[in-house]
Amino acid sequence: MCQHCDYTIHGAHHHGWDNSIPPVETVAPGSRLHFQCLDSSGGQFNKNSTSADVPDMDFGKINPVTGPIYVDGAKPGDVLKVKIEAFHPSGFGWTANIPGFGLLADQFKDPYLKVWDYNPETLAPSLFSDIAKVPLKPFAGTIGLAPAEAGLHSVVPPRRMGGNLDIRDLAAGTTLYLPVEVEGALFSIGDTHAAQGDGEVCGTAIESPMDVEVTLDVVKGETLAFPRFSTPGPVTRHLDAKGYEVTTGIGTDMMQAAKDAVSAMVDLLGRTKGLSAEDAYLLCSVCGDLRISEIVDMPNWVVSFYFPNVVFE
Repeated sequence: MCQHCDYTIHGAHHHGWDNSIPPVETVAPGSRLHFQCLDSSGGQFNKNSTSADVPDMDFGKINPVTGPIYVDGAKPGDVLKVKIEAFHPSGFGWTANIPGFGLLADQFKDPYLKVWDYNPETLAPSLFSDIAKVPLKPFAGTIGLAPAEAGLHSVVPPRRMGGNLDIRDLAAGTTLYLPVEVEGALFSIGDTHAAQGDGEVCGTAIESPMDVEVTLDVVKGETLAFPRFSTPGPVTRHLDAKGYEVTTGIGTDMMQAAKDAVSAMVDLLGRTKGLSAEDAYLLCSVCGDLRISEIVDMPNWVVSFYFPNVVFE
């Protein structure tokens, strides 16, 4: 438990964004809060879960967030400054291929589940198989504010006021800025991850329940159309040490190029490391990075997929 926090928020989980949800706490700008967050399944998986449990997942319970928090003085047109202070991981996580979801949903049609066990104190690289271990970097996948538009809005797509951003660099030390659309901002956070690659290509990361500490403040006089953030230092040194294998996709359709780059990496890992296609796909999602390498030389774009060699050291 945080000894320096002004508030502890637990058990206040909700699904979707709705500015009519009553705030669970009202706080002054500059307050530090400790949130108890669930994983994206809402606790539907545990260490004994298997691939057979994936089709039974209740999608009405996915991506619960903790909150909302009313920040005194925050008004539409302001910016909420969110300093991500610390994570308290649980040691349990999961990654799944969910039929119909993910970049290569047309290729991977069967449910598949990987359960992770990691050290929440040392955050040592977590064993994926007898030849692969994944460096960990906890972050919050969903972090945002209530929208101005009335009604309940799905938590799945990201929005201008944040939400399901799935940006792996929203880790401890990062400061996130979000445009405020309603009085009090109505901040919520959840969908915590132990690790993820840029792109989260199979649709899931190492989904892991954990507690999060943040400091909330209000910035007046800054116009912000979409979220922005600043990091305290390098963001990939936990992966950079041994270099990367990189595959590419090239064409007039950027989405197809992304699919081609990831498909090529799945094939490469299968051919060179002996991984099953399902394992390679999940591994790409939790530690590989999908990048737009070139977007100006029309009509073809270049998308690259970077896979860190440190995973196999």
